[in-house]
Amino acid sequence: DELPTGEFLSEEELALLNEGHDYLSRVRFALHAQTGREEDRLLFEHQQTLSKQWGFEDHGKLAVEQFMQAYFRNVQAISHTTALLIDIFQKTLLHNEFSTALIIDEDFELIDDRISARHDKVFSDKPYNLLRIFSVIGRDDRVKRIDPETTRLLRASAPMIDDEFRNDPINRRAFLEIIAAPHNMTKQLRRMLRHGVLARYLPAFGAIVGQMQFDMFHTYTVDAHTMQVIANCRRFLRADYTDRFPVTTRIAQRLRNPSLLFLAALFHDIGKGRGGDHSELGAVDARAFCEQHFFDEPDTELIVWLVRNHLFMSSFSQKRDISDPEEIQRFAEHVSTEERLDYLFTLTVADINGTNPELWNAWRSSLLRHLYTETRRALRRGLTNPIAREDVITATKKAAAHLLEFRGFLDDELSEIWANRGDDYFLRERPEDVAWHTEAIADFDGSSEPLVLIKQSSESLIANATQIFVHTHDTENVFSRVCSALELLDLSINDARIYSGTDGATLDTFFVLKADGSPIDSAPETLSLIERSIIEALKVSSVSQGNQRMNRTLRSFLSPTEVTFIEDQNRNLTIMELSSPDRPGLLARVGQIMADNQISIQGAKIQTLGERVEDVFFLTTEQGDRLADDTICERLREQVCTALDQGLAA
Repeated sequence: DELPTGEFLSEEELALLNEGHDYLSRVRFALHAQTGREEDRLLFEHQQTLSKQWGFEDHGKLAVEQFMQAYFRNVQAISHTTALLIDIFQKTLLHNEFSTALIIDEDFELIDDRISARHDKVFSDKPYNLLRIFSVIGRDDRVKRIDPETTRLLRASAPMIDDEFRNDPINRRAFLEIIAAPHNMTKQLRRMLRHGVLARYLPAFGAIVGQMQFDMFHTYTVDAHTMQVIANCRRFLRADYTDRFPVTTRIAQRLRNPSLLFLAALFHDIGKGRGGDHSELGAVDARAFCEQHFFDEPDTELIVWLVRNHLFMSSFSQKRDISDPEEIQRFAEHVSTEERLDYLFTLTVADINGTNPELWNAWRSSLLRHLYTETRRALRRGLTNPIAREDVITATKKAAAHLLEFRGFLDDELSEIWANRGDDYFLRERPEDVAWHTEAIADFDGSSEPLVLIKQSSESLIANATQIFVHTHDTENVFSRVCSALELLDLSINDARIYSGTDGATLDTFFVLKADGSPIDSAPETLSLIERSIIEALKVSSVSQGNQRMNRTLRSFLSPTEVTFIEDQNRNLTIMELSSPDRPGLLARVGQIMADNQISIQGAKIQTLGERVEDVFFLTTEQGDRLADDTICERLREQVCTALDQGLAA
């Protein structure tokens, strides 16, 4: 009670600060009691225990997420009240006696850079001013702050926002004016969130305030993440972001109506925490909002479609073989129009960058850029006129032969070298790389040593990754051996293309980054070390499993491995989707299991999302057919889950 009420704090504000202090003191005491020491960090490993002490149970939402939502809401209340107190101090201590009030309208005036209410009943007599004040700020770039006394009035009046208020067409139009405001729109939404206005106007949004997700992937609470995504969308319209996001800014700046993008961002995660598919739940909320706020059918359908599909482009780019024209055709058919593609691409980039600062890298950027470019080409060509796989294969061979002609290769030589290569190789590889491989293999022919080629990838969809090509004869389990060797060097495989020739030769390509997602140093000694490590791994009789210990943080998120099999009859292969806690040696173990069961890995898409991996493997039998026997899939599922989950809880 050291802070006096009256001049600086109201009795309600002082009570709120004292309640927050008491709450944090109880959490701190519980942490000390749990750890037996002075521990003031609410680490992942402590959150679950404390949630049980507070009496939360897993009903609808995890107990730990309910506890952390209460924690964040208490912290937010303290932070917002403290910010108000600082504003009051600044106004009182730094008062400019020469300031004059500039009248904005009959309700508001401007003093220095603060908007201020002209009378105490500005909200009680005219409730629509609860929204209109933010619209006024958004249209007047002279306004930088809200006067603290006006903030108090605003907070005290926020409970006036009820169903009658929300159903008033005047208030609905005022909200849309805020979204379309030319100045600091995101800042106005954050102010509305901070002062309780946004949560009351959109009750579904109020439910996600302080909502966290118990994982290492989502850095922010859902409401904070949403504000960050909207801010990213807004930034893409600014010229000063062109250097950092050249493609995204170019696309965003030609959108027909950016407000549609902002609203899709506002609703994209609003369904979280309710159980069920949050994308579908959010789409229902978005449709209701649009129908209430005067949107025509095309704009309504666009916003709803974006909310429902906001994860689709990111997931597709990282789990599908987007070098395959048939996959591009599938994506293009789902998107169906260039306008949807432009909006979805922009929202996807904004979402990824607003989820976790470490998530966005050159790898994800290049995947999305490639998917966008190829999809736009497919849409412009026409969905009824898809490019044929055979045409891609023929074009690749022709272009590669043209490059090799200048290096002295004759058509007969190329026919002999390429005779044992399957169509997938020419479908998925670029002509430059086919020529690179072919020339090296011709020089290598007859050697008993594995051939390992390394270069910085020039491929647009694999920008900044190091490209490693491995060619061997009659070597078993190449995938697992290479994975093990690269992991020991603390390198991360992001994509793998595995080909087996009819002559027993392997032609495998791995795209690799550092474990933190950054490019590998291209110094000769670094590349030489990678080459030697892979060659040695291919020579030894067994696969090294490396250090299998998990760090302490990962152990807080242990959950069972999930394996799903999907038949792809068009390509005659089986897709295995693997979701599992991240752990050392995971890829090598999966590769070993496939080898033990005589299953060929034709490709792999690797991604780590916080504490979990979401990997996709493209599998066939040794004869090149899909896994049509369900018993084989069930056996693989059992072996993979057992191998990856064994000992995790130790």
